[in-house]
Amino acid sequence: MARTASNMMDLGTKAPDFKLMDTITDHLISLDEIKGERGTLIMFVCNHCPFVKHVNEEIVRLANDYRELGFGSAAISSNDIVNYPQDSPERMKEVAAKHQYSFPYLFDGTQEVAKAYQAACTPDFYLFDGDLKLVYRGQMDDSRPGNGIHPSGRDLREAMDAILNNRPVSPQQKPSIGCNIKWKE
Repeated sequence: MARTASNMMDLGTKAPDFKLMDTITDHLISLDEIKGERGTLIMFVCNHCPFVKHVNEEIVRLANDYRELGFGSAAISSNDIVNYPQDSPERMKEVAAKHQYSFPYLFDGTQEVAKAYQAACTPDFYLFDGDLKLVYRGQMDDSRPGNGIHPSGRDLREAMDAILNNRPVSPQQKPSIGCNIKWKE
């Protein structure tokens, strides 16, 4: 299991715009359609990564908990599907159904969106405020496969709660750790 850390994009960065195919609905969806009134969570994930599998249930819980509070969410898979066919849009649709994703699961076939977000690993989390300015990037929590810590979403939830309570998000943020994004050759 390779361990790759987040690149930690500069806080305050405006969310890079995109329009990608939602593998759940087979419709193109833009960042503007995902944007929540209070904030927007963009997650880079994939189907086969053990780090993503470890947190999948908490990702769904977190997105469901905060959707009602004005947060939009989307997951994006940017992996090379020629060398990693298990991450194909068809398989993405199956994973989304299995885990009951309540948010779009978008396919970044050109990998341009991952590059724009400086995404490096799966999972990689980016939280933007209501103006689409980056306020948090990095890990969901301290849990990792095999470390005995149950996924809670603690770090991400604290950042989302800070937005809800009109408090600044702590700049002390830890990079996510996961499998590297499978870049095309």
